[in-house]
Amino acid sequence: MNSIFNKPIFNGADPFIMSYGGKYYVYCTTQTDEIRNQFTTSPAPDIDGFMVYESSDLVNWDNKGYCLKKGDGVIGEKWFWAPEVTYYNNKFYMVYTAEEHIAIAVSDSPLGPFRQEKPKWLREAKSIDGHILLDDDGSAYLYYVRLGGGNRIFVARLAEDLLSIEEEYENCLIEATESWETIDCKVAEGPFVLKHKGLYYLSYSCNHTRCPDYAVGYAVSNTPIGPFKRYENNPILSRNNEICGLGHHSFCTTTDGKGLLCSYHCHGPFPDSYKPRRFCLATAYFKEQTNGDDVLIINGP
Repeated sequence: MNSIFNKPIFNGADPFIMSYGGKYYVYCTTQTDEIRNQFTTSPAPDIDGFMVYESSDLVNWDNKGYCLKKGDGVIGEKWFWAPEVTYYNNKFYMVYTAEEHIAIAVSDSPLGPFRQEKPKWLREAKSIDGHILLDDDGSAYLYYVRLGGGNRIFVARLAEDLLSIEEEYENCLIEATESWETIDCKVAEGPFVLKHKGLYYLSYSCNHTRCPDYAVGYAVSNTPIGPFKRYENNPILSRNNEICGLGHHSFCTTTDGKGLLCSYHCHGPFPDSYKPRRFCLATAYFKEQTNGDDVLIINGP
């Protein structure tokens, strides 16, 4: 199985991986321009939405088709990006971006269809890249990216049903300021939070997704709303001479509950173009420290 890691598996950007019921599910940003170019008929089919891929072994992936589609009980007309799915109270909640706004749709199955009872945006202001953390005390938080003045990461507390925001916190958690974060432009995006030994590890991607030096770092806090302190040896996932543009990642536990996986996308084919972006996998773990916080490790390229 080691041969599957840190190499493209199939085309798809912003991949989110989850394990459920002994299987793995991956949801990606559908790269509509590249897919439309494969069709010779006119007009090209309407493909705005998200596909879901299923696997029992991480090697063989079955495209199960669209789990969310434009016009099928959801809000949004274009720019469907960055789907993530959370299992909560026997339902599956997909937080997604369309038209540079965030929405949440619900399904009884990880395969969809994901729909909204009342199609609406979660926030009226522009924002992208939503990520939900269900904390141990039952509270739920939405980490997301505000647009304007550079992409910056913020957090809000969600209502108990996950379908509305209860409180927004105005303190910015992460913005691109470090040298490795500003190679292309001021972008901090794709937040994902892991809770480990009572601490909150907020991982994120920096630089524009078109940049070969798109990479992942993390910061740690004692609370879900910060403040977060950056890990001193960022980035923890970055390019080598064969694969580049690594980022917009997610984590999940393996189906046996013993390991941690990281999904991310890369550019391809290197070094000619950043499109189509492609789904990759790596293993990850926390390295115990005798002094200080445990270190989040991604076994990247």
